[in-house]
Amino acid sequence: MNPQTIPESAVELHVVRVFCGDGGAGGNPLGIVPDGAAVPGRARRRALADRLGFSETVFVDGPESGAVDIYTPGARLPFAGHPLLGVAWRLRRTGLRADRLLTEAGPVPAWEDGGADGTGWIRARPEWASGRRTERFGSVAELEALPGPPAGEGWLYAWAWLDEPSGRVRARGFPRRPGGVAEDEATGAAAIVLTAELGRQLDIHQGRASLIRTRPGPDGTVEVGGRVLPVEARIVEA
Repeated sequence: MNPQTIPESAVELHVVRVFCGDGGAGGNPLGIVPDGAAVPGRARRRALADRLGFSETVFVDGPESGAVDIYTPGARLPFAGHPLLGVAWRLRRTGLRADRLLTEAGPVPAWEDGGADGTGWIRARPEWASGRRTERFGSVAELEALPGPPAGEGWLYAWAWLDEPSGRVRARGFPRRPGGVAEDEATGAAAIVLTAELGRQLDIHQGRASLIRTRPGPDGTVEVGGRVLPVEARIVEA
């Protein structure tokens, strides 16, 4: 876009994929607005998140402090997993430490494990993800046979064991809310809830090819991790 034609309301948008699986496949797209101050007010932020259509869009209100504001089409969220992993990854690559993010729910520690794939991690409390119900299916085949969100209301995390002894899970996430995404590709908050319920470390295979790693943390918290990969940066009108 020619700089002379960029409207005053335009903002920079970065898109990443969070919880990428083997070979960089899968991952849940996330919209990141690095200059949150350029989109003031909840109404404007919600309208932009609605228009972008990602399962979440995050606005960075404090690059140094880690203050962020999270929206999904149709709602503002006090906490969500994949936006925090994605925005921490982005902040680190702009030279910031990003070792703590500030959400409405509370402060969230964030770090990378230093491995070859650069897996990022956050630690959060399961009660911050309240309202997400889990349902175990008898087999992976039964789970895969679902044509779409099961009947009912409220966030549903449907899952089945791929291999119980090793903690490998197959999951599908259904937000079941008006105007939103019918099925989430990868869901950190729901993975936190499931890990707290089962009380053990998990490798969760969700969506088309996404991988979410979780483990119980200290003091009743849960740690959730995954790989983040860049998609694009562009200018959008806000």
